Amino acid sequence: MKTVFKLILVIAVIGWFASPALRAQREKLPPEDLEFVQKTWPEAKKTTTGMRYLILREGDGESPKPGDKVSVLYVLKLLDGTLIDQNDDREHPFTFRIRRDMVIEGWDQVLQLMKVGEKRLVIIPSQLAYGTRGQPPKIPRNATLIFEIDFLKNEKTEPVGMPFPKK
Repeated sequence: MKTVFKLILVIAVIGWFASPALRAQREKLPPEDLEFVQKTWPEAKKTTTGMRYLILREGDGESPKPGDKVSVLYVLKLLDGTLIDQNDDREHPFTFRIRRDMVIEGWDQVLQLMKVGEKRLVIIPSQLAYGTRGQPPKIPRNATLIFEIDFLKNEKTEPVGMPFPKK
């Protein structure tokens, strides 16, 4: 009985790694999106949550933490190249606080990996963006999104609370 179980387990593992549909599920992208992304950006690095990215320009300094106020410029496209949105106005950048439910999960994750001055191309799976609902009419259901994010500024959040009294 143990031998049969081991054989079934080995077959399952081989199937998991061999099947394109299963591999795509593990990758967090639909099979056709995964194939396109791998062909278009083969050197893209992958995060543990399934995002992929390319560093287009290095930054310096500290990465933002939850609560920090960040300012960015961005371009948003679908995989087919359709331009959905952009903000390239350095005088009025897009500003929000990290981990305060102000942006999609993919942005909260990727900005915490970036440094001020850095520019990245980021491929965000639908689960970390608008998911099964999409954002009609511009963003379809289950859409993989392509962002260019230019990280301009990070305003650190000061700790909140009373200091301990001195003895």
